[in-house]
Amino acid sequence: MYKAVRVRLRVLVRRVRAARRDAGMVTSEYAMGIVAAVAFAVVLYKVVTSGAVSAQLQSIVEQALDARM
Repeated sequence: MYKAVRVRLRVLVRRVRAARRDAGMVTSEYAMGIVAAVAFAVVLYKVVTSGAVSAQLQSIVEQALDARM
């Protein structure tokens, strides 16, 4: 029984070590993630600052400020 427990423990330790090595992103993946996030932010900024969306947001804020409490 002792040998079986040792074997299972070794297998678990190997799995944990392998998971640690694969954890996180490498530099190229990190750079691509940043590029994708910046591209999404630029698109979102363009949409929010467009005329129609800006007018709607301004209308919503004005209605919220004029609400009676």
